[in-house]
Amino acid sequence: MQVTIDLPENLAANLQSHKGKLSRIFELGLREYEASLSLGYKSVADILEFLAGLPAPDEILALRPSAEMQGKIDELLEKNRRGDLSEAEEQIWASYEYVEHLVRIAKTKAKKQLGR
Repeated sequence: MQVTIDLPENLAANLQSHKGKLSRIFELGLREYEASLSLGYKSVADILEFLAGLPAPDEILALRPSAEMQGKIDELLEKNRRGDLSEAEEQIWASYEYVEHLVRIAKTKAKKQLGR
């Protein structure tokens, strides 16, 4: 599908050098944007801030969701299995999935650093 949009000139110039990757850039940007709109995003902000602080590998491996966050995840997981997620809950679920993906990457790299 072809889409035409108006962009500020500086953004258009920056995107020009990434012409072949625009679909991926938009996909990642849209995912992040939707996650930032979701009500549950604040609960994952702590995880993102933790990872941004460049913790030691053993700290990364010890990372677990809080009891409150795990409860929300369990609730959304059950609703997702039943197909009962609202649009807002789908956005929250997408943000949790995205953060879980980032945490898995961080844990894999931490294990490599520790030689496990």
